[in-house]
Amino acid sequence: MGHVEIPETDISGPAGLAEAPRPRTGGPRNRTVAPEKVWRPPTTVERDHAERPRARKRHDPQVPLLVLTDLLGLGVPAWLVLRAGDQPGPLTAAASAALVWTGVRAARGRYARGLPGESAGAPHGSLGDWLALTGVLAVLVALTGGGLDPATGVVALVPGLAVAVLAGAAGRWRPAARRGRRVLVVGEAEGLDRAVGLLNSRTDHPYRAVAVVPVGPAVPDCGTPVPGRIAPEFAEDDVSTVLGGAFAHDADLVLVAPGPQLDEDRLRRLAWGLHDGGLALCVLSELSGVAAARVRPAAAAGLTLLHVAPPLRRGAQALLKTVVDRAGAALGLLALAPVFCAVAVAVRLSSPGPVFHRQTRQGRNNRPFTMWKFRTMVADAESRREHLSAVNESEGPMFKMRRDPRVTRIGHALRRTSVDELPQLLNVLRGDMSLVGPRPPLPEEVSRYDERELRRLAVRPGLTGLWQVSGRSDLSWQETVSLDLWYVDNWSVATDMGLLARTVRAVTDGRGAY
Repeated sequence: MGHVEIPETDISGPAGLAEAPRPRTGGPRNRTVAPEKVWRPPTTVERDHAERPRARKRHDPQVPLLVLTDLLGLGVPAWLVLRAGDQPGPLTAAASAALVWTGVRAARGRYARGLPGESAGAPHGSLGDWLALTGVLAVLVALTGGGLDPATGVVALVPGLAVAVLAGAAGRWRPAARRGRRVLVVGEAEGLDRAVGLLNSRTDHPYRAVAVVPVGPAVPDCGTPVPGRIAPEFAEDDVSTVLGGAFAHDADLVLVAPGPQLDEDRLRRLAWGLHDGGLALCVLSELSGVAAARVRPAAAAGLTLLHVAPPLRRGAQALLKTVVDRAGAALGLLALAPVFCAVAVAVRLSSPGPVFHRQTRQGRNNRPFTMWKFRTMVADAESRREHLSAVNESEGPMFKMRRDPRVTRIGHALRRTSVDELPQLLNVLRGDMSLVGPRPPLPEEVSRYDERELRRLAVRPGLTGLWQVSGRSDLSWQETVSLDLWYVDNWSVATDMGLLARTVRAVTDGRGAY
């Protein structure tokens, strides 16, 4: 069993794939020699041919279903339309169009296994495929001299586009776990612990770390299997160790966390070997809290640059958000008027005091406003709060108690279903709040904010938001701030629509509401 020689230290330890023979030890390279002359493929490792890691073709089981959907989704409606329009050879024409349709889709990569989050099935992608299809079919009709009516032919192809768009939307709404990637993480121990901890602590993304390959002798503390390790300096077995670890744990993606021991040159060599071995590579960026839609890669002078777009503060999306907020609040108040009346009666009869609770909150740019809620506590709840400060269950500026003695019996039900928040539609209609945004804080909470936390006030507070669909009061203060800051920097109208849809499930579930 070989060992890694670490220059200028007295530390040594095994490196390479666990239980595999070790090739030459890592050591300082002669950097005066051209890289292409120094680097040799990892096939020089002494290993039986049968033992050498091989790429495993991972076939997406959804591909046959997608192809069949495209064939039938375009072919059957096209045949019906052409037949109803008395076009010559409707069956042959429809079958030909369906085959060309799947060919165009395949050529444009719609059936390939892409990265999670890619919008291959997005409406604009399907529309581009459909326009390419019409162009190809127009050329074929002109060459064959077919007697099809152009207008009828175009109408016959429209249902195929609709089916493709709906199928793409259904694919994007599949649970992340079903569209997930099994990830092998490579990096120094500290970077591994951070990456694995974040990836495996949440389920709202499609990546799951199944194993790690640390760089150097340090032992990671992430609790994930370690099939092998690579030396602190470049060694011939870097690629074979990573490939073997990935295949041993059925990983289909290698995530590299760069560091001092994984420099540019070593990362390039690792990428060559992984791609030759049939594995996808992803590099962890230090840029966090930025949505992918705001990042645009570019190249200059051999460097890879990431352009980060500024957060949305004005423009068409901001205007559309305002329109959606005001219109949604107005429709909500009209539709929920009977609910308002029933809740008002229940609150009034359950305990003495007013129906509504008005409270000063801090809004956009730290401007105060009066927020409305159905009263869920006893009338003198504010005066009792000081006596309960010693049992506050929140470590931040917020005050939270799971079993707050000030909450009334009807108040527990209202809070669990979030019905007590519905009067805030009035605040949305007035422009003090938005349908989606960070939680509106109290003035005394804001007085304890640091510079980072004050950024939560850069947008209008919301009736719902990431904090509500992610656990509400079960979240720690830092988790709440992180979610709010992500929203402040990355919001869009599409994001708002998704959060509104997820709010329905969160309210039905009731977790974290107290």
